[in-house]
Amino acid sequence: MTSPFAPLSELARDIRERRLSPVALAEQCLARIEALNPRLNAFITVTGKLAREQATQAEREIAARQWRGPLHGVPVAVKDFYDTAGIRTTAGFRQFEQRVPNTDAELVAKLREAGAVLLGKTNMHRLGMGTTSLESDFGPVVNPWTANHVAGGSSGGSAVAVAVGMCFATVDTDAIGSGRLPAAICGVSCHKPTFGALSPVGILAGEKTEPAILKLGHPCVTARSVDDVWVVFDVLTTARDGGGDSREHEAGGHAPVRRIGLVTNFNANDEMRAALEGALAPLAGMLLETREVSVPFDSATFDISRIDADRASINASLFGDVDAIVLPTLTAPAPTIDEARTRGDLAVAPDNTFFCNYYGLPATNVPAGMDSTGMPFGVQFVGPRGADDRVLALARSYQQAIGWRYVPPPGVDVHRS
Repeated sequence: MTSPFAPLSELARDIRERRLSPVALAEQCLARIEALNPRLNAFITVTGKLAREQATQAEREIAARQWRGPLHGVPVAVKDFYDTAGIRTTAGFRQFEQRVPNTDAELVAKLREAGAVLLGKTNMHRLGMGTTSLESDFGPVVNPWTANHVAGGSSGGSAVAVAVGMCFATVDTDAIGSGRLPAAICGVSCHKPTFGALSPVGILAGEKTEPAILKLGHPCVTARSVDDVWVVFDVLTTARDGGGDSREHEAGGHAPVRRIGLVTNFNANDEMRAALEGALAPLAGMLLETREVSVPFDSATFDISRIDADRASINASLFGDVDAIVLPTLTAPAPTIDEARTRGDLAVAPDNTFFCNYYGLPATNVPAGMDSTGMPFGVQFVGPRGADDRVLALARSYQQAIGWRYVPPPGVDVHRS
C-alpha cells in the first residue's frame, strides 16, 4: 500500500514501472472516501464503478507499454461545476440534482485523455456564490482541521479531499479566490493560471451565466504540493505523446525571478500580519532582491467595462520593476461556522485574491505554516499575465526554502482509512 499523500512524481514512476497498481490505488482512495466522506462531506457524487473501470483500463495499457503520461492511473476528482458525460453535475444546487450532461467539459476530457482515474465530483458552495462551502444543497463541507471552522469556498470539497488523501489532485474554479481561499485554509496548494490558460468550456454548459463571471472565472488546479499542482497544470496545457517522463520544471521560457515585490497595501488583521512576517523570512535566503509595491486593489471590481484595457496594461504597471509579488492569501484565520453564518456568503474575505481574477494574473497559493490558532494559512505568489511557469517555479523554490513537507490534519492516518 502506498501513502495516500505520496507525490505525483513518485506515483507516476511507480505506476509506469508497474510497481504500483492503478487498480489497488483506486481502491485505496475509494476506501478513504467511504471512511472519511460521511464526516467531511467533500464529495457530492462518488463514481466508484467508473473509477474501477478506468483504473483497470490504465493497468492494461501500461502493461502493454502504452503509458500516457504522469496522470495515467492516478485517482483525481473534479469540482461539481464541470460537466461529466453520464454523471450528474449539480454545482451544489438542488434544482440541478438530476442534471446529467451528455458531454464532458474540455478539462474533464483532457483528464480522460491523460488516463487519469475519476473518483467523483466534489462538493462546493452553491453555484459558486460564496467562500465558505457551508451553503450547499447537498450539505456543508466540513473543515478537516477543526469542524468548528469553515473549509473555505467555493471549491471547499476539493481542498478537503486533497488535504485528507481522498484523491491526489482536483480541477476546480476560482472567480474571486474561490480555489486559493479553501486551499489556504486546508493547508494545500492551488494554482489559478493566467486567464485563458485553461478552458472553461463545459462548466454548466447551456446554463445562464453572468457576463462578469465569464470574465472573472478561472479554472484552477488543487493538489498538496506545488510540484503536484504543476504536474497537473502541465498535463492540461501541454500536448503529450505519452512517452515522456514527468519533467523537472524550469521557468518555462520565462526569466527566473530575481526581484520580488512585497505588497504593502493588502488587507489582514494583526494575527495574519504576524504570521506573514514569519512566513516571508525565508525569502532572504533565496537571494531575491525585494522591494515594496502597492496593488491597485480598488480598480478590481465586478464592473467589467474596463477589464480588457486594465488587463492589457497591468504587466507594465505592476511588474515594471519586479518579476513577481507576494502577499497573504487570507485576511484572517478561517472564521468559525457561527461567525460565517453571521457574516454571510463571503465570510472568508476575497480582499487579497480577487484582483488576480480581475487582471487575469497567475497566482499560486502555497501553504506557509500554521497560525497561532493551529490552523493552516497560505501566501500567494503572483506574476505577470502569461508567466505561469515563473510563478510556479518561485512557489516551488519557496517550498524548498522553508523545508516544507506535507502534514495531514490530525485524525487522518497516513496509511489507513
